[in-house]
Amino acid sequence: MAPHILYCHCAYANVVPADTKTAVLEGLTQAGIEFDAVSDLCEMAARRDPRLAELAANAPLRIAACYPRAVKWLFASAGVNIDERTTVCNMRSDPAEKVLHAILTNSGGGE
Repeated sequence: MAPHILYCHCAYANVVPADTKTAVLEGLTQAGIEFDAVSDLCEMAARRDPRLAELAANAPLRIAACYPRAVKWLFASAGVNIDERTTVCNMRSDPAEKVLHAILTNSGGGE
């Protein structure tokens, strides 16, 4: 089963470099694969958005966001557990190429 892909635009905290966010979003779009894009996982968690549970239910899940530990905590703070089939790719510290490779490998759109 192909992993479900979730892209967080990190619209409010501004902790992810803008060029990285843009490159990852463009790379996902150019890959021609389906993915969900949300404006900000932090904001969704703060509101306890029920969509987080829907997104987490689509395992295996690959998330392009920030620090993996922070993303897992965000889901948990909203009452949603993400399981070991979830991979969080860190756009905050990793280059876009590394994030895209991790997301697209075996997703139907990459190597």
